[in-house]
Amino acid sequence: MVDAVLFDLDGVIVDSEPVWEEVRRAYVAEHGGVWQPDTQRRLMGMSTGEWAAYLSGELGVDRSAEQVAAEVVAEMTRRYAQRVPLIDDADAVVRRTAARWPLGLASSSPTRLIAAALEATGLVDAFGATLSTEETARGKPAPDVWLAVAARLGVDPARCVAVEDSSNGVRSAAAAGCRVVAVPHLSYPLDPDAAALAAVRLPSIGALTPELLTGLGC
Repeated sequence: MVDAVLFDLDGVIVDSEPVWEEVRRAYVAEHGGVWQPDTQRRLMGMSTGEWAAYLSGELGVDRSAEQVAAEVVAEMTRRYAQRVPLIDDADAVVRRTAARWPLGLASSSPTRLIAAALEATGLVDAFGATLSTEETARGKPAPDVWLAVAARLGVDPARCVAVEDSSNGVRSAAAAGCRVVAVPHLSYPLDPDAAALAAVRLPSIGALTPELLTGLGC
């Protein structure tokens, strides 16, 4: 049986990873840091505190981690006020899934960006529990946020399906004991070890059907 379906936000419901990369790349360049070839892949899944410390420390940005977090999130909020990049069919998929199962949202986005995205996409009422890694001890690939969302829904993580796009997200959900559906972004393919952890990989969120989810409960 599948007792609940848990979604990531960035890269699954909203196509925000390219926006995050653009904003953080520009911020690093503006503040004296050096963007590394593997930076975006490392950042995906980190909590706000973790990626802010990474930019401030390892990338050499001349701002404190607290300043980095506040200023980057402010720019992301400004971008979201202009347009939230909803992935095609994602809202319909979420609502279709919500008609059959309780839903949770386990995101690395700051709480205020989660709220802005759900409000803009009309999905506020679709989720029984939403949580940012800002509110957990560790970000992805640690399992904390998935475990906490499952607990808020009152379900066993082993009886949940998690929908993720990034390598760290897949690692995180698998570590929590969830069965993982991976929907990788074309620009950010899964690392081989993460791909091996997914029960199924889909070409787009539109391919996530109730029939597929039910099959994962076998």
